Amino acid sequence: MQPKTLFDKIWDNHVVHEIENGPQVVYIDRHFIHEVTSPQAFAGLKKRGIGVFRPKQTIATADHNVPTQDQHLPIKDALSKHQVDTLINNCDEFGVELYGLGHPYQGIVHVIGPELGITQPGMTIVCGDSHTSTHGAFGNIAFGIGTSEVEQVLATQCVLQKKPKTMKIQVDGELKNGVLSKDIILYVISKISTSGGTGHFVEFCGTAIENLSMEGRMTICNMSIEMGARGGMIAPDNTTFDYIKGREFAPKGAEWEAKLAEWKALKTDPDANFDTEHYFKAEDIEPMITYGTNPGMGIGVTGNIPALNGDISIKKSLEYMALEGGSQLLGKKIDYVFIGSCTNSRIEDLRLVAELVKGKKKADHVNAMIVPGSKQVEKQAIEEGIDKVLLAAGFELRQPGCSACLGMNEDKVPKGKYCISTSNRNFEGRQGPGARTMLASPLTAAAAALTGHITDVRELLN
Repeated sequence: MQPKTLFDKIWDNHVVHEIENGPQVVYIDRHFIHEVTSPQAFAGLKKRGIGVFRPKQTIATADHNVPTQDQHLPIKDALSKHQVDTLINNCDEFGVELYGLGHPYQGIVHVIGPELGITQPGMTIVCGDSHTSTHGAFGNIAFGIGTSEVEQVLATQCVLQKKPKTMKIQVDGELKNGVLSKDIILYVISKISTSGGTGHFVEFCGTAIENLSMEGRMTICNMSIEMGARGGMIAPDNTTFDYIKGREFAPKGAEWEAKLAEWKALKTDPDANFDTEHYFKAEDIEPMITYGTNPGMGIGVTGNIPALNGDISIKKSLEYMALEGGSQLLGKKIDYVFIGSCTNSRIEDLRLVAELVKGKKKADHVNAMIVPGSKQVEKQAIEEGIDKVLLAAGFELRQPGCSACLGMNEDKVPKGKYCISTSNRNFEGRQGPGARTMLASPLTAAAAALTGHITDVRELLN
């Protein structure tokens, strides 16, 4: 039998039908929906006069457009209120489970799936959101889909897809002090570019990846989409199984043992071929920060912004960011810090930040906002006293939601202001019209909040 990659094994196991000279019909195990990309899909079902084919395999939550303050009050913004109300009505009409505002399971869609044990190895998972790739950290195929495809999945529990090529990204070695999974992925994207993964599904492997927590693995897979890939995945192992065990919707008893036996077989065969391979050393990675207007424009925090050398795209980016080619970012004054998003809003992220800022105070001129990824994360942070540590340091702990990641809600960065953000995208206007975003890890972001400027966090750790 021909050796197969993990991706090929799961994909082939979910192909329902192959269309000659066309895409494949792929069965979907789990479908997540939220208030932004689902209304038109439900409207399409109503127009056709059909229902949701398998409602028990769809989970809904409100996250993108929700306020992160006073969630117990009616939503003030008319568009946000309309979108959230529409989601409530659609889920009620079509029998879909909804974790809306006020529900103990509400949160960012890519945070709640894993923490509730809904996300499991060997599955196919989709959502009308590009960062669905986050779930691939559990050894499954997870990818974002468009609104018309959301309708396809609601109606048939299948989606039409062309099979992507496969890519291996191997990172071996030991990470330096102060270097996190966010730094790994920003480093990789800076090396292979934002189009380096186009047309591929990526499997991340190597000792540096294996040594990451599940939170760290989710950060890596979350941003696989930022290198142009269709998604990212990591083979499940004991770290994965330990994380899932005992969670709300994880298998129990005899079912757990049966599933565990299945999951342990989910790995790439030794002699399997990938279409593309990349190899990196963990020792080469330092805390990273972006200087431009896409996630591939990243440098080590002690490095220099590349010289222009006639590159128009870099010139345009640096003009928007009001930065100069050849200069250093260290010491650059910043205005906002945002720690949150589906990339870095889990309890591990909040713990790391709390540990760094405990007993210290943020710079007076910095607005520091921390937004937990879910009600569960918020609850845990309060139980552990993290909220008090953050408050004493001058940080604001808000309520769960996508928040300032995408400027779709009230949490925007003003025009011309610099924000160190733990989110996944730094496009022009992403955090608000004219906002200047620099992507970094939670530690680098927290360090900047304390000093008021871009700082090598290793100086504070030492």
